Amino acid sequence: MLREANLTINRAGVPNTAGDIIGLPFLLVIFMLPFEQLPAPPGKHATALLKGVTVLDLTTSIAGPYATMLLGDMGARVIKVERPGSGDDCRAWGPPWHEGESLWFLSVNRNKESVTLDYSGEAGRRVLHDMVKKADVVIVNLVGRVQKKLGIDHATLSALNPRLVFVSLTGFGMEGARRDFPCYDLIAEGYSGVMDLTGEADSPPQKVGTPAADLISGMDAAMAVLGALFERASSGQGHQIDIAMVDSMTRFMSPRILPFLGTGEIPHRSGARDSVIAVYQAFETQDKPLTLGLGNDAIWKRFWEAVGEPAKGLDPRFASNEDRRNVRAEIVGDIQRLLKTRSRDEWLKLFSAAKVPAGPVNSVDDVTQDPELIARGLFYTAESDGRRTPQVGFGIGIDGGNLTWRSPPPRLGEHTEAVLGAWLGYDAAAIEALRAKKLV
Repeated sequence: MLREANLTINRAGVPNTAGDIIGLPFLLVIFMLPFEQLPAPPGKHATALLKGVTVLDLTTSIAGPYATMLLGDMGARVIKVERPGSGDDCRAWGPPWHEGESLWFLSVNRNKESVTLDYSGEAGRRVLHDMVKKADVVIVNLVGRVQKKLGIDHATLSALNPRLVFVSLTGFGMEGARRDFPCYDLIAEGYSGVMDLTGEADSPPQKVGTPAADLISGMDAAMAVLGALFERASSGQGHQIDIAMVDSMTRFMSPRILPFLGTGEIPHRSGARDSVIAVYQAFETQDKPLTLGLGNDAIWKRFWEAVGEPAKGLDPRFASNEDRRNVRAEIVGDIQRLLKTRSRDEWLKLFSAAKVPAGPVNSVDDVTQDPELIARGLFYTAESDGRRTPQVGFGIGIDGGNLTWRSPPPRLGEHTEAVLGAWLGYDAAAIEALRAKKLV
């Protein structure tokens, strides 16, 4: 992250020690932010599978905006309707900031147009309803009671546009005793059981290190929209989709819930060392940790051949995964002692050659400097209108490419006039009247 030149400086741009600037010649090093080293977006032509589909995004925070960004990445036109003056809640989530903008907001809002509109009253609601009549998809993340109050519930909007795919993305869904409860990712993770199983055995429950419930429910919303649009193409009918963050996160826990339902055995926090696979965890090495997954009998044998102890791989006491699970502590202890004798990179090179699943335990800075991930388009910096915006890519290859970038996350209200004029057909006087009433 440093361009060479001969004075070492820390991340605040300050010399590390007074000694760093004593003596000639001295080293001058110019600090570079991580994104400044990333390549441009990969490919030449952005994915256009959803070209011609218009999505009206009435959501804030992470889950809903992530869903609509995925649809935008696949080629849909996404019009993000925000509160005048403040916009999406996530715009205020900082620090960290990038050129005055929330980096959390920038992470889930590319390929969108921003329109500011106050639709809490009748005049603004008429404008929103004009948009709904022309949209293919509407996504909201307000509880049902508030949807009805604002006139953005399914019954109201589908009456305006029977072909509409309407998505409600809330914490607990549209039905049930909790339907009007507020919810964030943290709350959904707690309800789902994932926090209870995350962390060391003697540690308190831990949240997953990324907003997992937001992202998973956002993916569910995007997936459901694709299915609904596919069916609509033949029937001509719209659909109502009900996504609950708690439901999505709970389904994510299926591989831990089903074993409990089938056995009555309650799983507990173990630092991820209780997998159904006997050897499937992180280990220490001479320097840095690695992960090791010996998922079947053939891999078990290859592992012991690779480390120079083939007889252990053939020992009948460890013939099956069930046998190995019965003596997991003994096996793990033996492997740990062995792995401490060499460096992580030595082991990874050896395991790669032997086709043994293993990998590093990367920090975020390690991940973003991974040359293979960069080559696959996972990290890039896009430039538009003098703005340089770091992004995490779509990560899905389509027709041999994975370019999804079309436009940067929008400034608040950046496209209001264009959408109202070019899309809705409002003339200049009508738009000015809305401005005069502070509705846009």
